Amino acid sequence: MPRGYGIGFAEGLTIFVPLSAPGDRLHVRLVNIKKRTAFAEIDEIIEPGPERAEPRCPYFGTCGGCDFQQLTYAAQLDAKAAMIRDCLRRIGKIDYEGQIGMIASETLGYRTRARWQIDRESASLAYFARDSHRLVPVRTCPKLVAELRSIVENFDLDNETGLGDELLAAAGDAGSVSMFSPPGKPKEISVTVGAENYLGSAEVFFQSNRFLLGELVDAAVGTTGGGTAFDLYCGVGLFTLPLARHFEKVIAVESLPKAVEFARHNVSNARLDNVKVLNSTVTGFLANSRTTEIDLVLLDPPRTGDDRQVIDAIATLKPARISYVSCEPSILARDLRVLVDAGYNIDKITALDMFPQTHHVETVAQLSLADFVP
Repeated sequence: MPRGYGIGFAEGLTIFVPLSAPGDRLHVRLVNIKKRTAFAEIDEIIEPGPERAEPRCPYFGTCGGCDFQQLTYAAQLDAKAAMIRDCLRRIGKIDYEGQIGMIASETLGYRTRARWQIDRESASLAYFARDSHRLVPVRTCPKLVAELRSIVENFDLDNETGLGDELLAAAGDAGSVSMFSPPGKPKEISVTVGAENYLGSAEVFFQSNRFLLGELVDAAVGTTGGGTAFDLYCGVGLFTLPLARHFEKVIAVESLPKAVEFARHNVSNARLDNVKVLNSTVTGFLANSRTTEIDLVLLDPPRTGDDRQVIDAIATLKPARISYVSCEPSILARDLRVLVDAGYNIDKITALDMFPQTHHVETVAQLSLADFVP
């Protein structure tokens, strides 16, 4: 089920159908045919499958923000685990026989970050339509935490000044909200995860599921320690701070200057003196690194993936362990193939449903060198 599409077969074609559910009997309209593969849109649900659910959002099917609301939550989780295994097998050529642990989430009211378009014609906030840049004005969004949902529901363009074409928002502790419309200056907010506190804003990336932040840190960092750890694509330091509690030395790398500023503040605020935060591309840092003994490399690249040079450089450095945090299973599978070929074992794969109601899934893969002895 690539991108969460349902798959059907008819007249010699493999047909991919978005917004379908297992067991559906559908009347579909073909919109694109390439050799023996076709993409289709649903014209009519003749008979719903047993895993079809009633969507909770009035904009579902038009708005591009969700593509799994038509599924029961159990079916959503099953589909995501299947997507990870499919990518490992089909893209990575990896037959992973271990269990993929799936950590579930609250399915609505979980999202602490939003990116809205400003629709001046309807004087409201909007999302992009599915597979389009056409705007879909909205007056609610059930995925959002209450603080952000209130902004959507009460938005009044006449009372807003200085807005550009889009508005970014992030919710923090105690009902605080940071909003940012380029080129404005966003308010700073703090977010507490376990025993750590992080300063950030809507301008910089931070994981968006309020309910699974602690579980994500636990899955990525674990409880083992050692000498030196690299935290690549560190952002504001979500993993940097807990890593510093377990390792003698942590080198955190981030290319976005504002995120580096927050990361350095967060390290200082945590009174950690064993962390160095570098403002650099990961590619540049690895190309010039002279560290020879590395106990752990943790990397959390953007959805578009890392540069192929990055994964090759990590394989060459041969850290004892690797913790790979990924929100795109296809990229993860591609890179795991490189690491397996370089002599790494996949010890554990954990999936976290950071994005309920969508086909996206966060995956943490823990690897170790074949001859590594903890």
